[in-house]
Amino acid sequence: MRKISTLLIMLLCMAAFTACSKETGDPSNTAEATVTVAPTTAPSEAATIEDASGASDESEKPAEKIGMKVAALKGPTAIGMVKLMDDAAAGVTENNYQFTIAGTADEISTGLVKGDVDIAAIPCNLASVLYNKTQGGIKLAGINTLGVLYIVETGNSIKSVQDLKGKTIYATGLGTVPQYTLNYILQANGIDPEKDLTIEYKTEPTEVAAMLSKSEDAIAMLPQPYVTTVMLGNDKVHIVLDMAEEWNRVATDGSTVVTGVVVVRSEFLEDNREAFDAFMKEYAASTEFVNEKVDAAATLVEKFDIFKAAPMKKAIPYCNITLIQGSEMKDKVNGYLSALFGQKPDSVGGALPAEDFYIQ
Repeated sequence: MRKISTLLIMLLCMAAFTACSKETGDPSNTAEATVTVAPTTAPSEAATIEDASGASDESEKPAEKIGMKVAALKGPTAIGMVKLMDDAAAGVTENNYQFTIAGTADEISTGLVKGDVDIAAIPCNLASVLYNKTQGGIKLAGINTLGVLYIVETGNSIKSVQDLKGKTIYATGLGTVPQYTLNYILQANGIDPEKDLTIEYKTEPTEVAAMLSKSEDAIAMLPQPYVTTVMLGNDKVHIVLDMAEEWNRVATDGSTVVTGVVVVRSEFLEDNREAFDAFMKEYAASTEFVNEKVDAAATLVEKFDIFKAAPMKKAIPYCNITLIQGSEMKDKVNGYLSALFGQKPDSVGGALPAEDFYIQ
């Protein structure tokens, strides 16, 4: 029976984590099919009406819509966009947005560098890497996803970070942001990740799910929506620590865990600032829709092949979908990148971004 239960959990979770691991783990993972959403609009009637002399009536032409190529990494950072994607497909947005949901970060990185992508929703540390790589060629417009990492267990031994001392934790993300996040929180609580506990990093999240099924007192760190998927397959698994909350307890610089951000090419922003501002307003409305109408949002998440709707109905409230801009964005991101830089400079591109990285 235990073998059957383990297999069921693995099958439930494989599809969900393929996307999520692109954001919280190694971006070089195998890509899934890229999904593109383009508006389906007919020519404006006003643009075809001619006056009595046979010439077009310029005064009745609508303002020209700006075309924008928007990419999002398949995973939590794409979730806040789904209502805007749906509106764009219906042709009811202020401008023309062509959305692409990419399977790997490399696809988006290449598009931004080449100018084939104008706006993108990507992991926070990747934004810093690309800023350095392009010498300021991209700018940070907002935070779209806060923390998605959680500590779960099958027993009842963990009440605080201090309780992790002497324990074994199963996780994925060795040498990537999940490891740096865990290490930061442990060290801030006086726990040495190398000496005071055992962290077993697995290659695949299904391996972590299997460990949770085998033990009566197993502990793991996993991201949403994978956490929810595991919990649906194993009723013994429950959340004990929200890593974003634990970060906030120890941070003194206004930082927090920042999973995803939205960036824009500097050249595109300079040429289309008004249109970009309109995009951000519609994006903000989309994130509000996702958080307020979870069931409808989950349906759209599945419609655009990001995740299945069933687990997302429970996972969305734990995915910390948001849109934070301005000085608050800068404080949170700068502090988070500084913490990553302190552990591995290459994780943010070798240097912290300058002031011009942040759109104020």
